[in-house]
Amino acid sequence: MSENIPRVAFFPDSYLEVNGAAMTCRRLTGFAQKRGYPFLCVYADQKNETFVDGSVTNLALKRAMLSIPVDEALKYDPFFTRHLNRVSKALDEFKPDLLHITGLNDVSINAAILAYKRQIPLLGSWHTNLHEFASRRLEKLFRFLPDSWNKSIAGFAEKKIYAGSLLYYRMPKVVLAPNSELVEALGKGSNRAAFLMGRGVDSELFSPAKRTAHDGIIRLGFVGRLRAEKNVRLLVDLEKRLLEMGKTNFKFLIVGEGDERTFMEKTMKTAEFTGFISGEQLAEAYANMDIFVFPSETDAFGNVAQEANCSGVPAIVSNLGGPKFIIKAGESGFVAENLEDYVKYSVELMDNPEKLAKMKEAARNFVISNSWDAIFDGVYDGYRKTLEIARERGQIK
Repeated sequence: MSENIPRVAFFPDSYLEVNGAAMTCRRLTGFAQKRGYPFLCVYADQKNETFVDGSVTNLALKRAMLSIPVDEALKYDPFFTRHLNRVSKALDEFKPDLLHITGLNDVSINAAILAYKRQIPLLGSWHTNLHEFASRRLEKLFRFLPDSWNKSIAGFAEKKIYAGSLLYYRMPKVVLAPNSELVEALGKGSNRAAFLMGRGVDSELFSPAKRTAHDGIIRLGFVGRLRAEKNVRLLVDLEKRLLEMGKTNFKFLIVGEGDERTFMEKTMKTAEFTGFISGEQLAEAYANMDIFVFPSETDAFGNVAQEANCSGVPAIVSNLGGPKFIIKAGESGFVAENLEDYVKYSVELMDNPEKLAKMKEAARNFVISNSWDAIFDGVYDGYRKTLEIARERGQIK
């Protein structure tokens, strides 16, 4: 190592897709490039390609045509180990001090195999609650079954996938997780050193100054995949309840794509759907919101709630999952247990302009100091801890 900066080979499961995990992984690569840190990034793409960009070496590997769809643009290639020789050659040339995997997926499996064969220290970061995602999708798939059967099937699958994930995370020497609840659970379940890896926010991009809507209409917003695991049908129920209460001066602004969009468009009366947007368009959409409603119960972090806060928008989030750790309840938003809470908190902010204005200011102030650089400095501390443990166990000198 040079100047105590580890040479890292990174194997993200999601990298080019449009989701929070992929965005975080791209930012980690950008951080290494900005700092001039030696970094090898191995990811899936539509073609095989190797190129160098500053201190970062990129190795893109093509997924097979018969890859299994997992999410919007994200697939799983069961034959991805055909790239082992190509990855092995890249490791020979790069000579990493450690490998970083991000989950049980086709890309990281290559890293796990080579780490074992070559006895290279391994760090794992948890980005997605895969077990909960699978459970919610199974519940949707088997809606035609009696509720007790549906819950039983989904619950069984969730437990088995979580148990398998814990076994997978026993391979790394250090695991990083996006909230304190997961840090404790992963540390205990994997019997490995576990540390927090939060998420940063771009306070220049996401800002109340980007607002262009000044028509006096209250906009309740959502950003994310329109899929079952995001619990987006609660937005439909929330709108229905608000209309039943006689509320009229509001609209829903919904950003994202997914298989629930068709149902939502047919059912909701006030909603505007933008599809996937990014950059300045996304920043403007956030800033035009007044209340951010994020009912997902499966997100490990939920960076969209933090981006909303940074845009001066208080958020109402679920008491399940990671977003509740982002919100300072009663100051930058609210934590809801059920539909009744979402209705109550929405109405409270809609009916009280002074309170809404105060929470908007508090929301931005609460998250503005969460820089990406600070987050990734912590990740590099995790790399150093991984190498320290490997030395203590005689795996490396």
